[in-house]
Amino acid sequence: MIIVMQAGASRQEIEHVMDRIKDLGYDPHPIHGVERTVIGAIGDERGKLLLEQLVSVEGVENVIPILKPFKLASREMRSEPTVIEVSNVQIGNGGFALIAGPCSVESEKQIIEAARAVKKSGANMLRGGAFKPRTSPYSFQGLEKEGLELLAKARQETGLPIVTEILSPENVELVAEYADVMQVGARNMQNFALLKKLGKVKCPILLKRGMMCTIKETLMSAEYILSSGNPSVILCERGIRSFEDSMRNTLDLSAVALIQQWSHLPIIVDPTHGTGVKSLIAPMCKAAIAAGADGVMVEVHPSPETALSDGFQALVPDEFQELAEAIRPYLELEGKTL
Repeated sequence: MIIVMQAGASRQEIEHVMDRIKDLGYDPHPIHGVERTVIGAIGDERGKLLLEQLVSVEGVENVIPILKPFKLASREMRSEPTVIEVSNVQIGNGGFALIAGPCSVESEKQIIEAARAVKKSGANMLRGGAFKPRTSPYSFQGLEKEGLELLAKARQETGLPIVTEILSPENVELVAEYADVMQVGARNMQNFALLKKLGKVKCPILLKRGMMCTIKETLMSAEYILSSGNPSVILCERGIRSFEDSMRNTLDLSAVALIQQWSHLPIIVDPTHGTGVKSLIAPMCKAAIAAGADGVMVEVHPSPETALSDGFQALVPDEFQELAEAIRPYLELEGKTL
């Protein structure tokens, strides 16, 4: 339920309503707007009739049910788009994230070289995996803590905030020490123990859509993080598995537009994993911007032929520079800024 306070409601009236929500066994989530405050009451829907009685409390204007199953992520709860700030980068409501870097951190030379190259071309965030979930147990699994330390050196060298993946609840504290944004990969989108723990940290979370998950399931996974206390969630469309076998995945750009109708959360697109085809990355970046995406994430490696993971789909620095230049007119047309 959403409790809409009257314009000019006092702080005492707002706190009293929040106390009543707690007394009824719900968690209050206030959003303080310019003119008025709205309070989301999240919990067991079977008691919503008790919440409706709050309309008689002093300072309350209305009590409205949230129809979507994802409560805190919905536009019903928050009509204005959420903006996530990462260092000096704004993501959402016109702020655009250009995230680039290698699939995995392999050495100090490799990640520093990649970071310098993408920064020079206009990227405002650096991606790189220290922990890597791989289909085969015999594939490179990442440098783990050493990889995080190397990412921190790359950040110090370039000033780029870093995005890196978190695989398990046990490593949340470790990764949070280094990461500016923690990424939940497609395979972990419904790892609910991990999502709940990420809801307890202050670090922004980049939540990738599962390869066989619906849009509603994606938003419900975001709800786990939001309801656990972390309001900073960035969604990511990275392609879904379909019958089409010409590409690694089927990039569902219609999800970008629909999610922005349903949710206030920012959403970016990963065309590298979404297609797995280098020649499709640039056109899909342009299409993502046209669909309303708040950012794109692209794999860039100084030497893809020697990469320890996913080298076949990584751009070289010169190709990334061409991409960065090619998307600028599209950003300007859509009123987005890097």
